[in-house]
Amino acid sequence: MHLAGHVVLLGDSVFDNAAYVPGGPAVIEHLRRMLPPRWEATLLAVDGATIASVDAQLQRIPQGATHLVLSVGGNDALGYAGFLLTEPTDSFASALAGIARIRDEFAREYRAMLDEVRAVGLPLAVCTIYDSIPGLGEAELAGVSIFNDVITRCAFAAGATLLDLRLISNESTDYAAVSPIEPSASGGGKIARAIHTALFHPQRGSRVVV
Repeated sequence: MHLAGHVVLLGDSVFDNAAYVPGGPAVIEHLRRMLPPRWEATLLAVDGATIASVDAQLQRIPQGATHLVLSVGGNDALGYAGFLLTEPTDSFASALAGIARIRDEFAREYRAMLDEVRAVGLPLAVCTIYDSIPGLGEAELAGVSIFNDVITRCAFAAGATLLDLRLISNESTDYAAVSPIEPSASGGGKIARAIHTALFHPQRGSRVVV
């Protein structure tokens, strides 16, 4: 029998996807159906949230929370897309230097945010940014990898479990017809199952859940 617990979802529309699954269950609904008796799940993630938005969500963590799950950074990555994809450069070296500056800025912001989340003192799972979005081109895919490298390093440095959405949300049907960058009802179910696995069936000897 599982003791009572309370998992809180932080971040963006990867969790707050109800608007994109009309008539279907959102991630939080999938998760609540999977949890054992006496367990609760609270959605604090907000569609459109960025790294800077997480601080306000932390202020709303309910008493009795036992676990945190975080998915954020995708909207920040979108904010950098203009530079990564269209900024003119005069050499490959200068292009790489510009990418390095973006990576370092993102890393500073993500690391500082993650320090605040860890300060809450609860077990934490962190999601990568998924990259099997229908229509995503090679350039966009390469750009996403830069941010995922930062997230992965920060998660492991913080001792968090990593939910690798690159491997979890890996089919076109995992993305909503309303908006291809949001989880579909079935894709949300896969994400919820990964959260459930992280909570109750962690892989022995590993902090990565797929």
